[in-house]
Amino acid sequence: MANARALDKRRKSIRNIKKITRTMELIATARFKKAMDRATAATDYTNRISGVVSDLARAGLEVTHPLLEAPEKSENAKLLVLTGNRGLCGGYNSNAIRLGVKTRDELIAAVPNVTLEVSGKRGISGFDFREIEVDEQFLQFDDQPKFTEVEVIANRYLQLYIEGKLDRLDVTYTKFHSVARQEIVNETLLPLGKLEGADTPVDPDAAAGREKLYEFVPSAESILEEVVPASFRIKLFKCFLDAAVSEQVARMIAMKSATEAANDMIKDLSRTYNRARQSQITGEIMEVIGGVEALEG
Repeated sequence: MANARALDKRRKSIRNIKKITRTMELIATARFKKAMDRATAATDYTNRISGVVSDLARAGLEVTHPLLEAPEKSENAKLLVLTGNRGLCGGYNSNAIRLGVKTRDELIAAVPNVTLEVSGKRGISGFDFREIEVDEQFLQFDDQPKFTEVEVIANRYLQLYIEGKLDRLDVTYTKFHSVARQEIVNETLLPLGKLEGADTPVDPDAAAGREKLYEFVPSAESILEEVVPASFRIKLFKCFLDAAVSEQVARMIAMKSATEAANDMIKDLSRTYNRARQSQITGEIMEVIGGVEALEG
């Protein structure tokens, strides 16, 4: 049986680790709450923009924009993979990297020129380990990505697409549905495709009623010139927000599991320690009794 002193030392070490994992769980919980509030607000904003454009489409207005039109042939594609800067979050980073590698291989098979951009230290190191070249790296995003930072990236994508240097943009990230469900997905953000409601048959009476809901200054077309790019920017921002929320949920669950595992290990070690201590005490008593008997003899 193991030495009681060694078991006690190991038990104290696990207790210290448990304090760390418990603290990290509480920090991840607090960060998750803040990140989820921001993601929820962005979702509401995205839905509102989509609703406005949908109303314009159903009102009989012709919704056209370069971002909505797919090129006849895709020559240049870009893949953006969103991961975290830190680990200790279960399979969050590894799942994103795995799907990113798979998506990249599929794009290479379909499009002549494919470039890869990665956000997060873990993703960059993961692709580097697989000897896959990363064309652009982003390290500034953490649990609270800022819209101004994402907007810079979004504007670059928009400019490349309008200039014809980019035909397709895919984003691989972890989509947040609820605390119990996060899904690793790949979404094509460019071209945007037809907006919701654009294919719906127009009822003249309903269209006339919707036209009264809006007053376009200077024109509906000029408003669409602003709304459609804004829709893309907020969708990309939503991807970053979802990834940040999902990372905190994954870390929260991982640290909770680690804390529970530490509790189980402490219980097992305590039982083993008690048995070892009892055996040690029994041995010492037997030695004392043996010594007394030897002296009496």
